[in-house]
Amino acid sequence: MEALIPIAIVIIALALVLWLIFSVVHVVREYERLVVFFLGRLQGAKGPGLILLIPVIQQAVKADLREFYIEVPQQTCITKDNAPISIDFLIYSKVFEPSVSVTAVTDFRGASQALAATTLRAVIGDIPLDDVLAKREEINNILRTKLDEVTHRWGVKVTSVEIREIVPPRDIQEAMNRQMSAERNRRAVITESEGTRQASINVAEGDKQSTVLRAEGDKQSAILRAEGERQAQALRAEGYGTALTTIFGAAAGVDDKTMQIQYLEVLRALATSESKTWIIPMEVTGLAKRISDTLGGGSSEG
Repeated sequence: MEALIPIAIVIIALALVLWLIFSVVHVVREYERLVVFFLGRLQGAKGPGLILLIPVIQQAVKADLREFYIEVPQQTCITKDNAPISIDFLIYSKVFEPSVSVTAVTDFRGASQALAATTLRAVIGDIPLDDVLAKREEINNILRTKLDEVTHRWGVKVTSVEIREIVPPRDIQEAMNRQMSAERNRRAVITESEGTRQASINVAEGDKQSTVLRAEGDKQSAILRAEGERQAQALRAEGYGTALTTIFGAAAGVDDKTMQIQYLEVLRALATSESKTWIIPMEVTGLAKRISDTLGGGSSEG
């Protein structure tokens, strides 16, 4: 029994040494701070790194500077138009003043959650149901601003508020479903009519283009026909001109005797015709004299 006493003393001494070490030496991480009290009086926040404290005389409370979230369970709220709805949301916060977060409030997480529930009811009570369902982002900003005004004095900054779910009453859900169905039907009818209108426009555009192409073809055809007619007339005029030139050339070589012979041929043709009326395009005596001169000249030469 006496042999166990030294062993017990050694164990107690080791335990005391270990307790002293852990009471004196504190390793503070980058995202942590130690709020130190000296005989109950606040000395301030220390860290990060190795912090040495006097056991019993100095006490420390650890504060976490990382951003954290608080989950607010579903809260039943009454909107401005007396519609009951259930809302649950998240609050994202972080400690920016460790000393204040320890000394100003007992439990800032629990206090923030309770404050969020009461603030939510106050905010939703001033907003109609339709706006609550349609303006989530605006409600988030209002909640964040109002919560931050209170938590700021606790050394806590509210960085964001996010509404997760809004559950309206069953009858309002059914009305919303009917409204959504009617809206989808309306959009379907509008889409169908728009397609019909676009199809009609496309058909009319096609008819217009077809008419324009036909008119363009008729125009080109008329131009080609006119051009061909012009060329044909030019060729005919050229032929007539060539013929007249040939006739004029031949007529230039005809003498008076040849012409008199032609006159005689014409008179003989007139004599054999059944007509009793003759039209001679010259004076008869002059014609007779020309014929006589021609005949006389021919006899003397023979």
